Amino acid sequence: MLKEAGIIDSGGQAKPFLATQTVLVNGEADDRRGRKLHPGDTVTLADGQAFTIEAQ
Repeated sequence: MLKEAGIIDSGGQAKPFLATQTVLVNGEADDRRGRKLHPGDTVTLADGQAFTIEAQ
């Protein structure tokens, strides 16, 4: 999701990003790379940006 949103350039940047930035998934801190997200989940970054996962 971070790559798709343009927050990071490659999947390899996810681990370092998550180690230094707070990311909330549905209001709870989560630092797992590759977490499965479902429609309706909300991802919020430390800078306040929020993304809601939509069904394709």
